[in-house]
Amino acid sequence: MTRAAVHVGLDQPLEIRDDIEVASPEAGELMVRIAASGVCHSDLSVRNGTIPLAPPMVLGHEGAGVVEEVGEGVTGFAPGDHVVLAFVPECGTCYFCSRDQGYMCDKASAQAAGGMLDGTTRLTSAGQPLRQMAMCGTFGELTVVPAISAVKIDPDVPLAAAALLGCAVQTGVGAATNTASIRPGDTVAVVGCGGVGLNVIQGARLAGAERIIAVDMVQTKLDLARQFGATDVVNAGQTNPVAQVQTLTGERGADVAFEVIGLAATIEQSMQMTRRGGETVLVGVPRLDVTLNVNPAFAFIYTARSVKGCWYGSANVHREVPRLLELYGNGELKLDELISQRIALDQVNDALAAMAAGEVARSVIVF
Repeated sequence: MTRAAVHVGLDQPLEIRDDIEVASPEAGELMVRIAASGVCHSDLSVRNGTIPLAPPMVLGHEGAGVVEEVGEGVTGFAPGDHVVLAFVPECGTCYFCSRDQGYMCDKASAQAAGGMLDGTTRLTSAGQPLRQMAMCGTFGELTVVPAISAVKIDPDVPLAAAALLGCAVQTGVGAATNTASIRPGDTVAVVGCGGVGLNVIQGARLAGAERIIAVDMVQTKLDLARQFGATDVVNAGQTNPVAQVQTLTGERGADVAFEVIGLAATIEQSMQMTRRGGETVLVGVPRLDVTLNVNPAFAFIYTARSVKGCWYGSANVHREVPRLLELYGNGELKLDELISQRIALDQVNDALAAMAAGEVARSVIVF
């Protein structure tokens, strides 16, 4: 038996269960003992229905741990290996992977079922099948994952820091370094300075942006944004953020604007912050019923603006994780500083509440 935090219904607190049984990994799978898991806004989005995944489900998709058991046919992994888990698996052979778009891997479509690649589950609770988020379920002490969802890392890397590579860091940094077309000297606006937004700021700095304007309604987040590379901050609760960004850019607008919240209003504001011929990158995940009120002639055609969607930082995880760890090792990428608090599994509901209130960058469950 093992313990995990289970999503049981919309807007319900996660249940901490200690009766969970974990089956041995099948062909192409790994059993992983989770060492650390970040608490991500997407976990909150499952609980409140923004991301419609059916309960009961072990949440958590941003984690790192140690391989305990290897399924049939798995190569490249052995018990004792330290791994980062990727919530988007990469098979390496499908149409998208063969075109260096592993973040669109065909295998990822199995996520919605809440099981493994074959749609079946490896977890049970009270004798009933138990789903796991994104084929990871990192809010549990022990999990089974597809081997193509794991990236082996050096055992010297602190696992609490490594866990953040599974989502926030890869998504945010990748949005700036992979999805966007930032040129050295550009001005960038980042709307939303939570865990992912702070990493967009880091990515923009790494990409050579000269000016990085952080926009949020929470002053503590803006203070953090400066620590991660923002040169200017705009408190959207105290001023019109579009007008302020226009003022800061000589009424031209940002070369690239990132939306990292997922609200219709902030998406539209991000587009309005973008200069003619510039780029708006959408990173935040909105509810499925969100629609935009834009005139395509003025929003796109007359102004030659482009809007790009960003999924998982447009990253190939098997290449991106080693690159990010190299930057971390060189002191060019902040990981430890992202961790606002280290918590026990029993504190996960408090961590979700703190994140919703904008009080933390990242809470990390340490098992």
